[in-house]
Amino acid sequence: MTKRISLLLIPAALLLTGCGSTRIGRILADPARYQNRNVTVEGRVTNSIGAFVAGVYEVEDESGKIYVLSSRGVPTKGARVQVKGNVTPGINVMGRSFGTTIRESDHRVRF
Repeated sequence: MTKRISLLLIPAALLLTGCGSTRIGRILADPARYQNRNVTVEGRVTNSIGAFVAGVYEVEDESGKIYVLSSRGVPTKGARVQVKGNVTPGINVMGRSFGTTIRESDHRVRF
């Protein structure tokens, strides 16, 4: 019985490890590593600009801030969100990343 439970827990644990979110600071520290890769980030919306169903909003976690390009509408300032999308690197000047964004494929507002 214990072996069966162990055999069921191992695949479940492996499945859940792929569901974690990436820290924004890690993306900004090495944008080339995440270039054209899908990521999930979580944080609070600090700025948002939207018109009709498209817009841009900024998400901040404890490690940094990143802009998210949306074609699905934007959440309001102060909302807690989980964003899934593709990283588009900007430029790197003297070790700082500028213009790195996430092109969102989905976002969920969390309360």
